[in-house]
Amino acid sequence: MADAHEHAVRGAALGHGAAGHEHDHNPNLQHHFYSMAQQLEASTLGMWVFLVTEIMFFGGMFMIYITYRMLYPHAWVAGSNHLDVTLGALNTAVLICSSLTMALAVRAAQVGSRKGQVVNLILTILLGSAFLVVKYFEYAEKFEHHLVPGPSFNASGLIALADDPTHQQLFFSIYFMLTGVHAAHMVVGIVLMAVILIMAMRGRFSPSYYTPVEISGLYWHFVDIVWIFLFPLLYLLGAHMSAGH
Repeated sequence: MADAHEHAVRGAALGHGAAGHEHDHNPNLQHHFYSMAQQLEASTLGMWVFLVTEIMFFGGMFMIYITYRMLYPHAWVAGSNHLDVTLGALNTAVLICSSLTMALAVRAAQVGSRKGQVVNLILTILLGSAFLVVKYFEYAEKFEHHLVPGPSFNASGLIALADDPTHQQLFFSIYFMLTGVHAAHMVVGIVLMAVILIMAMRGRFSPSYYTPVEISGLYWHFVDIVWIFLFPLLYLLGAHMSAGH
């Protein structure tokens, strides 16, 4: 028993010595971590905790959507029919492609390819920007047809389903709330990717240190997944129900 205890103490001492040795030779290792692997795990856990709070945040808005959709189904059909499914599908494809380039950027960092990091991060930023450009044209069309909630809202151009126009205005209020908050998250993601891109161009990442790229990738994938839910809930409802109607 004494030999086993002595062996365990010696092993722990060697482990701490190795961790200290790694700390001395890797400037990216923070002083409160024993190893780069532990630092990565802690950072990943922190990001997942943050994403859980984001899920609760978006979850509240989704509950608002579900509640009013059940109360005013005809208004939801009328509003959804006025959304451009083609542009929504285009943005869905754009974000799926951006998730691919983000994943490739993380992989490039893991294998130490600076060129792969830079190219894929630039593509991710361009695709995210393309999403916002498409969204701008969608919003502009809503302003042109007076479908922005407020004093100038006009539901006369929507399909007639014998529903109160104020209910249709409620649909567009929720539409702008959901897509607007999502677009704000996309802007944050693009700025974050720009910072990571600068770091990649300076050669900050290597197979032993790529934590910022991987953690930023988790945030980017989360924003993309939120849109995967928004697209069918907002855009496809009218196309499906109007066909049955």
